Amino acid sequence: MKSLYDVPAPAKLNLFLHIVGRRPDGYHLLESAFMLIDWCDTLHFELRSDGQISREDLGAALPAEDLVVRAARALKAYSGTPLGIHISIDKQIPSQAGMGGGSSDAASTLLALNRLWRLNLGLDALLPLGLALGADVPFFLGGHNAWVSGIGEKMSPIELPPAQFLVVKPSQGLETQRIFSDPALKRDTEPAILAGFIADAYGFGRNDLQVVAERICPAVPLALSLLKSRGLQGRMTGSGSAVFAVTTGSVAIDSVPGFQVRHCRNLRHHPLLGWAA
Repeated sequence: MKSLYDVPAPAKLNLFLHIVGRRPDGYHLLESAFMLIDWCDTLHFELRSDGQISREDLGAALPAEDLVVRAARALKAYSGTPLGIHISIDKQIPSQAGMGGGSSDAASTLLALNRLWRLNLGLDALLPLGLALGADVPFFLGGHNAWVSGIGEKMSPIELPPAQFLVVKPSQGLETQRIFSDPALKRDTEPAILAGFIADAYGFGRNDLQVVAERICPAVPLALSLLKSRGLQGRMTGSGSAVFAVTTGSVAIDSVPGFQVRHCRNLRHHPLLGWAA
């Protein structure tokens, strides 16, 4: 095998996000449910025999040292393989959206190169590499929708009913650090019970970051208003500016300048589930 084409890297939505405390080292303790959706980036991989790692952007230009390149370098250093790779990326998931696009790209890169370089590594080896790249990478490597707690490192697989969603992403993004450092951020939500979430997966809880986000990013309340104008109750996903709402599929929003709008379905599991040994 000398190449792998059309490798998907799906986005995720945070169905809710509660901040339940803060550790002495400043890290926030959270609870959330991460759900995979069919809004995907697509990556293509071609072996290089010279040991070099190169990247080609098929859409908008990405930073030179993005998570894809860093993931490839980390796996090459860990494995000691003499092989290299050329990676092409069709970037569709917006940045600073709270949808985990960069982390998903990194996870799909680790899984694809594990195959192409014939490393036969298991998740026990790939998960620490992923965590060093970003807190969300292990979720995408794990391959299942998950109940998440701690600082994001504790994950338990969950089953979710099929559903459809409208996702609205303003052109304006949000920086995670700016929200988490805001003194007005609510950090004392009572811990939830998994059974309570399962009973109402798509109506449970809230996003504790949303109040701060609406104040510092005016595009967020505008995006929520777009959903409300269609009779939908929206909320933020993660710490980015994208918002979403459950829909029957019959509700649509026409193209709106300054916003990306997409109708999505949830995924039962990651398309690359089982790619690690």
